[in-house]
Amino acid sequence: MASAVPFIERLTRIPVYSAGADSANAAARESASIAMLASNESPFPPVPEVVEAIQRAAADVNRYPDPGAGALRRALSDRYEYPASSIALGNGSCEILLAAAEALLEPATELVYAWPAFSMYPHLSAATDAKERTVPLTGDHKHDLDALAAQVNDLTRMVLVCNPNNPTSTHVTAAEIGAFLERVPPHVLVILDEAYIEFQTVEDPDTSLDLLKEFENLVILRTFSKAYGLAGLRVGYALGSEEFRAAVDRVRQPFSVNKLAQAAATEALKHQDNVAERVSWNAVERLWMEERLRELGLDVAEGQANFCWVSLGDSEERDVVAALTRAGVAVRPGGALGGPGHLRVTFGTRAENERFVDAMRDALA
Repeated sequence: MASAVPFIERLTRIPVYSAGADSANAAARESASIAMLASNESPFPPVPEVVEAIQRAAADVNRYPDPGAGALRRALSDRYEYPASSIALGNGSCEILLAAAEALLEPATELVYAWPAFSMYPHLSAATDAKERTVPLTGDHKHDLDALAAQVNDLTRMVLVCNPNNPTSTHVTAAEIGAFLERVPPHVLVILDEAYIEFQTVEDPDTSLDLLKEFENLVILRTFSKAYGLAGLRVGYALGSEEFRAAVDRVRQPFSVNKLAQAAATEALKHQDNVAERVSWNAVERLWMEERLRELGLDVAEGQANFCWVSLGDSEERDVVAALTRAGVAVRPGGALGGPGHLRVTFGTRAENERFVDAMRDALA
């Protein structure tokens, strides 16, 4: 029976976020026999000390978490030598993005970003009635920073730059970002979305943090979901101004980062050696995967993340995805991510990656 409740009109314009948990992937999560290469998760569990921290915190879940996440803020402040008062936290980086949109965007304002990029970005304009301006990526799947800058005007309130870019896995340097920021007026907030920054091997992942000292309208967004292997607990954070932190705290729900997540993230920051090991492993698998796919005659973007962006050429995306699913391999179809005719494939264990390549060879044949 259809509801007679009159929901707001703009609700119809907000896309449904696809988290890679469609029917095939939902079934995959019920079976250890499926290679889960669809959601850019780490294939490895957190270090034992993080699990122990979660267990200790679990004994006290009858109490609300620290609303200010003081221990985690202090740990992040020590890690980055950045004021704790200027660090925003959220239930994943998505919550911070949505809160930033609520705090900054409204009808008659504009949002600028490249496309394809993180599939959450279209939600921001749709939920606020702001106008979005999108620019295509370059021929090698990278951000066209000149084109982005050209779209900024007096009505622009926010620019999003995903680096490395999801879903194409490509990276632009901190120097290129700095040159772009020089062209952006100070009334425009630039969110540099660095969910995958630890995986790139072009420069030190913290190089971009120096830009915060020069540009007060810059926010750097990062997460514990990827390199730290805490996707199931959802902890994102942003380094920016104290005013930005106060704004997103004002509009988002209280207690958004739960007690277990705070404990896990605080402990995870103590194990940077483990992050380095994951990054080194990922670099090896990235090179191995790219070589195998190119041997199959496929074009692969020059990636710097924990996944690859694969062009299927003349092969039908739907047919290839169906064949991979039958072979027990879950990947993300590019069409749903703004890049039809492509696949986004997370790097799993070597056994999972080999399974994918074998299934891909059969699917193309």
